[in-house]
Parts: sequence; C-alpha cells; structure tokens
Amino acid sequence: MALKLVIGNKNYSSWSMRPWLALRANNIPFDEVFIPLYTGDADKQRILSFTHSGKVPALIDGDVTIWDSLAIIEYLAERFPEIQLWPEDRARRAHARSISAEMHSGFAALRNECGMNLHRPVGAIALSDDARADIARVQQIWTECRERYGKMGRFLFGSFSGADAMFAPVVHRFRLYAIEVAPEVRDYMDTMMSLPAFQEWTRAGLAETLVIEKFETV
Repeated sequence: MALKLVIGNKNYSSWSMRPWLALRANNIPFDEVFIPLYTGDADKQRILSFTHSGKVPALIDGDVTIWDSLAIIEYLAERFPEIQLWPEDRARRAHARSISAEMHSGFAALRNECGMNLHRPVGAIALSDDARADIARVQQIWTECRERYGKMGRFLFGSFSGADAMFAPVVHRFRLYAIEVAPEVRDYMDTMMSLPAFQEWTRAGLAETLVIEKFETV
C-alpha cells in the first residue's frame, strides 16, 4: 500500500511543501491528496477525516497517521533508512536536527511578514527588526552548514536532507520578497531552486488559480 500525503495549496502551504519535498526528492512513491485550504466546512471535514488535528500536512501509512511536517520527516527517515534523510554521522545528524527544530518552532516574524505566496510579484517590503533578525539567523545557519560540509555536496549537509526540506519554503520567501543575501546564501538558494522536486512544486503552485484573500495582503 502506497503512502498517502494530505496537503494544502502548493501556492500557499509552506508546511505541506516540506514533507512533500522530502518524499519527491528521494523518489519515494506516494499518493497525493490535495484539499484546498480555507474554502469552507466541506474541505475542513475532509481534512478531519484524515487527521483529528484538522491541519495539513498529514502522512498516512496503513494504520499509522502522522500530522506534523517535522514528525513526518522523522518518520520517513526511520521508514526508509537507506535514503539517509538525516546525516549518518552522529554529530552532523544532531546539527541537522537542531536547525530543523529551530526552523519548526522559530522565525515567527519572518513567517508573518513574508508569507508564502508563489504568485506574489517579486519585490521588497519594509520589515520589522524582528524579521530582519530572523533573516540574519537563517543566513548564519546556511552559511555555517555550507562552510562545514560544503566539500560533501552543495546542500546543507552535503546531500539533500531533512534539513533542506525544512528550510525549502524560506528559499521562496527570500526570493519573493527580494531579500538581500550573502553570495554563499544565494548559491545555496540556487542549489535548492535547481532541485527537480523543488521546481515541480513551484510549477504546480503557480498553476493553481484559487485565491485566498487572507494571504494576499502584501
């Protein structure tokens, strides 16, 4: 039985993008279940039929349901150890998990002020000090990883990992809001944007026509 991933709109749903990318970039077969967000009670009930959290994404593997992006990535790492979603080395693995958890729980100002919206025309906006601090911290994380592990490959820990999946939507945010970044950060963004799975998600998001007004504020 194939895995089933329940996701929201590719144009807007940054949390859906993370596990989707982890699956697709590693050629793990899965069935995609798309449920539009914020379109009424019927779609809300469809989400609830998969997970009582009422939120996407959710991964269904037989009688197992996982309903959090980072938890899904952890589950996939255990379910498919051969793809090494986390680095094999214990110290690198701890580093990858630490920055992934930081992404999962932090950067609220960046999220709130630079919302995910692939249709948004590229352009800068005025940002708060908190958002600028978030941007600086993300750049610090990416630069440190590339300095430590760059000889192993062009992703954060050499080969594509769960950490890259967790930070993927930030690549779009930096691009869409014309964030000025250091050359090494731009190189990492280019690496992510050249990933076929990243490009596939982006094309699908741009092809969507549903507009959610609450995400069209800037």
